[in-house]
Amino acid sequence: MKKKKHLENQVENFRRIEKELGDTEDLIALAEELEDESEAADIVKNYHALEDEMEELRTAMLLRGKYDANDCILSIHAGTGGVDAMDWAEMLERMYLRYCDKKGFQAKIIDRQDDTEAGIKSSTIVIEGDNAYGLLKCEHGVHRLVRISPFNSAGKRQTSFAAVEVVPEMEDLEVEINMSDLRIDTFRSTGAGGQHVNTTDSAIRITHLPTGIVVTCQNERSQLRNKEVALRILSSKLQQLAEEEHKESINELKGEMNQVTWGSQIRSYVFQPYTMVKDHRTGAEVGNIQSVMDGAIDTFIRAKLSLDAKERMTE
Repeated sequence: MKKKKHLENQVENFRRIEKELGDTEDLIALAEELEDESEAADIVKNYHALEDEMEELRTAMLLRGKYDANDCILSIHAGTGGVDAMDWAEMLERMYLRYCDKKGFQAKIIDRQDDTEAGIKSSTIVIEGDNAYGLLKCEHGVHRLVRISPFNSAGKRQTSFAAVEVVPEMEDLEVEINMSDLRIDTFRSTGAGGQHVNTTDSAIRITHLPTGIVVTCQNERSQLRNKEVALRILSSKLQQLAEEEHKESINELKGEMNQVTWGSQIRSYVFQPYTMVKDHRTGAEVGNIQSVMDGAIDTFIRAKLSLDAKERMTE
């Protein structure tokens, strides 16, 4: 039923845009006949809005993955770069929250590890919305920051890194987790919250010993709820890992961590000596770095989806 509704929404949007384009054509003819400049200005404005909607629909047409329509879990981890990397991780967190707000997605931070000096060590966000995973999967990888560091007294340029991990939230989980493979730790929540959250050991950290995958949840009100959310996220990560590695059993999975450092980045964000955001996979570039940091990342997402579609056609 969810898939049916998703497809019906796409068809409905297509028909609505098609009708509005026809109406726009009629209005153009009328404005020309009446020589009405104010009406013409409104038509141009509405047409640009339709163009944006058509781009959204084109992007949706590129999503053909098994889990593309699903909600997703996005995690950010600070990498090489010291305090700058922690600050960079927090900047990325803000960027994705802004992006979700623009798209109308519901974003909930379920775990956040603050650094003692500035920024964050890690953050995990559950994002709900149509095609949330299909769009945000393009952000999976290492993101590189180049700027004059506010934490460097000499005012030198600093390069720092942060890793973004995106996995789909799966409803019909096929994996079976052996509880003996898990180490479950409880600790006191460090985030903002009610008096119960901050005075009891309600936060949960689950480690899957065979793969080394660690999942933490601390923003729910009870230890039981935190454990449920953490197990759901762990299951989604393990199922995706099993599918990527073509393994039939979770027991066959082994952990493999890539370094979050030089040479592994998918995108560079340069603040000085010039401003430029460049995606190294597609070559897409944006000069207005502030708009990107405010969540305008559609250019990069569409470029990556188009590249993936072309590669599928040549296979």
